[in-house]
Amino acid sequence: MTTKQQFKAESKRLLEMMINSIYTQREIFLRELISNASDAIDKIYYKALTDDTLVFNQADYYIKVTADQANRTLTISDTGIGMTEEELENHLGVIAKSGSLAFKSENEAKDGHNIIGQFGVGFYSAFMVADVVTVISKALGSDQAYKWESEGADGYTIVPCEKATVGTDIILKIKDNTEDDQYDEYLEEYRLKAIIKKYSDFIRYPIKMDVTGRRPKEGSDGEYEDYREEQTVNSMVPIWRKNKNELTTEDYNNFYFEKRYGFDQPLKHIHISADGAVVYNAILFIPENTPFDYYTKEYEKGLELYSNGVLIMNKCADLLPDYFSFVKGMVDSEDLSLNISREMLQHDRQLTLIAKNIKNKIKSQLQSLLKDEREKYEQFYKSFGRQLKFGVYSDYGANKDVLQDLLLFYSSKEKKLITLDEYVSRMPEDQKFIYYASGESIERIDKLPQTELVADKGYEILYFTDDIDEFAIKMLMNYKEKEFKSVSSGDLGIEPDTKDAPTEAEESDNKELFEAMKGILSDKVKQVKASKRLKSHPVCLSTEGEVTIEMEKILKAMPNNQDVKADKVLEINVNHDVFGALKNAHQHDKEKLSLYTNLLYNQALLIEGLTVQDPVEFTNSICKIMV
Repeated sequence: MTTKQQFKAESKRLLEMMINSIYTQREIFLRELISNASDAIDKIYYKALTDDTLVFNQADYYIKVTADQANRTLTISDTGIGMTEEELENHLGVIAKSGSLAFKSENEAKDGHNIIGQFGVGFYSAFMVADVVTVISKALGSDQAYKWESEGADGYTIVPCEKATVGTDIILKIKDNTEDDQYDEYLEEYRLKAIIKKYSDFIRYPIKMDVTGRRPKEGSDGEYEDYREEQTVNSMVPIWRKNKNELTTEDYNNFYFEKRYGFDQPLKHIHISADGAVVYNAILFIPENTPFDYYTKEYEKGLELYSNGVLIMNKCADLLPDYFSFVKGMVDSEDLSLNISREMLQHDRQLTLIAKNIKNKIKSQLQSLLKDEREKYEQFYKSFGRQLKFGVYSDYGANKDVLQDLLLFYSSKEKKLITLDEYVSRMPEDQKFIYYASGESIERIDKLPQTELVADKGYEILYFTDDIDEFAIKMLMNYKEKEFKSVSSGDLGIEPDTKDAPTEAEESDNKELFEAMKGILSDKVKQVKASKRLKSHPVCLSTEGEVTIEMEKILKAMPNNQDVKADKVLEINVNHDVFGALKNAHQHDKEKLSLYTNLLYNQALLIEGLTVQDPVEFTNSICKIMV
């Protein structure tokens, strides 16, 4: 008796969701199974490149789709590499090895739209339409075939079986119709052909079906008869070799889905047909959403690379700069050798020219999107703006000229995202710098005391809420000869109104007071001084040097932080009532001066989102001034 094996726990949960039709378009199952079959044939092709005993004759490889209405079965067969018993266990017994654990928290509450394929679960989409799934497979180089079978989440069996040829047959026992669902359509010839044309027309191997036709009956007058013949139902003409005028947005989108570049709608496509120093075709896509693993080490950038229609490399990283790593697509060139190695690719002049051209095309498309379809660009920027900013920062700013005009930041005046060019174009003549403020959110920055003087002058402030923003701007240094200036920097380049300026005698008194406060705070601050920027707030922190308070927070959060600190300056508003209390304490009560100084310093820390070193002492100090 064959023992039924259980799926892994997270696999079982995912499979239960799949069986319960989490995906609104069930027809997608056929695309997934055909894509898997195509991959299996590709694997034989890859093997033939390095195995001299194996000859890859493309005419011998195909995918066959067979519907048996009487027995309610749909079979997808391929002449691909097949699977051993161990591979059946590893590939079909454990769902989505790389992403299954992340799946639950990320997708459980969603409608399932992004699940199929994204976590390597395309095969299991078959359970949306089938009660039983049987896989019969014979691996290349093996004499023994095996049968994997499952009725769903309760488990599966694997047993030896007979199969004459190498390859895989996937047999689906199609579900019976219900009041709400008509599963018969997945056994109907015209419907299956339509699904294949919609999703798999560009698969480069023939997808065959036995198709019904009508013809005049031999020897009869005007009578017709039905006949069956095997036909190839996909065009196999690569989309990139078609004339752009023949193609629609839907054609490009279907290609995007069929190639599994993503499970969103691409925002834009770029179709390149280059015929110059290097001849190549390319179709590139700018995705709408960030892939689930995009900002992780596991994400692998690159474009598919073909030589005259034959795949050389699945992910050619050399074709994309890191800052455009979100771009998906393919490149096909007749000028590249089929047997080119990864090492040779790095030094290939043709590839370098293609990569340079692709970089320029992507930038041009993004600029066009920014100019003509601002809403779409902002949608793109929400997903990938961080990557552009990292591109400015990385390689010591080598790419800043390429990327600076693609950056967006929130504006204090416009209350929306703007470009640096839009900021500079409306700067008043007397404004020396591009001002920015950093913080965890727009709401927090809005309340920062340091923005008061700049805002009072009517100058626009850019809000930096991403941890990479300030680092990128430090690398950029200036834009159109205008330097960037943090609202927290020591010198804002703005002269304050003179009407409230202190007299010489007052400045002398203030100097003694501030020196006393500096002594109380010791090495916590570099200086205590009268503020030129504060209007209504009593106190704030500013900085001297290149490291700002926000940068200090980010560097501290890093695993290998080296305790880098900003040089902090405690600024006091001499026109605030609190200053009178400080002066009085300085003259009459040194203990109270110490109490007030520490309170103001901790208050300034809290405004910046920094940690108060001793919260208990801080709360006790507040209690002291209340009694």
